[in-house]
Amino acid sequence: MTENRVDTLINSLLKRYPKGFDLSLDRISRLLENLGNPHLKLPPIIHIAGTNGKGSAAAVCRALLESAGYSVHVHTSPHLVHWNERYRLGEQGGGKFVDDDTLADAIERVTKANHDEPITVFELLTAVAFLLFSEHPADAVILEVGLGGRFDATNVIQKPAVSLIMPISLDHVALLGNTVEKIAFEKGGIIKEGVPLVIGKQESDGAVDVLTNIAQKRHAPFVIYGQDFQAYNDHGHMVFQNEEGLKELPLPSLRGDHQISNAASAIEALIHAGFKLTDQDIAKAMQNIVWPARMQRIKAGKLIDFLPKTMTVFLDGGHNPAGAKVIAQEIRHWKEKRMGPVTMVAGMINTKDSFHYFKELEGLVDKVYTVPVLSSDSGVAPQELAKVVRSAGLETQTTTSIEDAFQKISGLTPQRTILVAGSLYMAGDFLKKNGTPPE
Repeated sequence: MTENRVDTLINSLLKRYPKGFDLSLDRISRLLENLGNPHLKLPPIIHIAGTNGKGSAAAVCRALLESAGYSVHVHTSPHLVHWNERYRLGEQGGGKFVDDDTLADAIERVTKANHDEPITVFELLTAVAFLLFSEHPADAVILEVGLGGRFDATNVIQKPAVSLIMPISLDHVALLGNTVEKIAFEKGGIIKEGVPLVIGKQESDGAVDVLTNIAQKRHAPFVIYGQDFQAYNDHGHMVFQNEEGLKELPLPSLRGDHQISNAASAIEALIHAGFKLTDQDIAKAMQNIVWPARMQRIKAGKLIDFLPKTMTVFLDGGHNPAGAKVIAQEIRHWKEKRMGPVTMVAGMINTKDSFHYFKELEGLVDKVYTVPVLSSDSGVAPQELAKVVRSAGLETQTTTSIEDAFQKISGLTPQRTILVAGSLYMAGDFLKKNGTPPE
């Protein structure tokens, strides 16, 4: 594949600057000052942190705002196939990913403004988002935290319209801490003085306690999922309830029961941010949420052509035990619908708790085909991942590629469901090979 200008620039940055994260706000603050502080020239910001559900919440927020006629900038990470996916520029009638030339120009200007000072590539690319969003008019910005919150590069934002913290669980423990409470403290770093806080569904009371303590110290009014607002499935409809009353809505177009609470948290966040949403706007949005690689049904493409028509393929980028719990719940629904045996094609990176990820799927998946992760230097070798899968109690087979796995699966009993999962990098590899990049 021919490298485009954006890829060339970013690959050059990856060689010049350290990979990964260096949690501090000093470097990006200096860089943004050199750029004229573009982060201070943005429309109202919805700032989203959490371990799981950040991307889904961002997608719901975008659908809600666009359904109400607002133009919305969106910054999320990582991307699946193209770097451009991290930057959606808002327009009336719906936004679109930034084009190559506009993105390349912004990267060059940010890099020049850094004057070769020490910095991480993530910080540079976050500054690119602020620069782009400051130069293109819109009504709102949806800003997803990259890692943690307190020292994440996005946390230079001083006064968002609302802070939204989605479910917190164990992930990135080497950087954020080895308990949910320690991680909640890092996520709670995005809570700002006097800024409304919406706390999404949490499995841990300890996480809620940490977040509410921070909010109280910063005089940030807060609401908590399950106490001040909630949502549930009632005979094929989503019932959303908060202090204003009850709304009966269509179910979110994203698959999985967890998307109901994710959607509810996004709705509540936009209400507290002050955006005007009618019941019709919200109902329309629930049916038009787009967020690739989250239990996404893949119906066509080069890889799908390997398989009999009777096989159903889903793609999911969840990569930690909490994400696997969500997958397990969805697989139980598939079994209730008699969708056949579930076969998994899995690739993971070495910073994730792969044992407990697969342990959640024990007894639900008939076989796991392990594959290499091509788009990350941290990919676990298929042979090593297979050892982990076996230790978690699942049957497994090592393969050399996604194509190899699909060819092997094509010879199995035709009535079955295939889940491609384990990593967002793996999901990106699949979409590239399948020829179906996100839009």
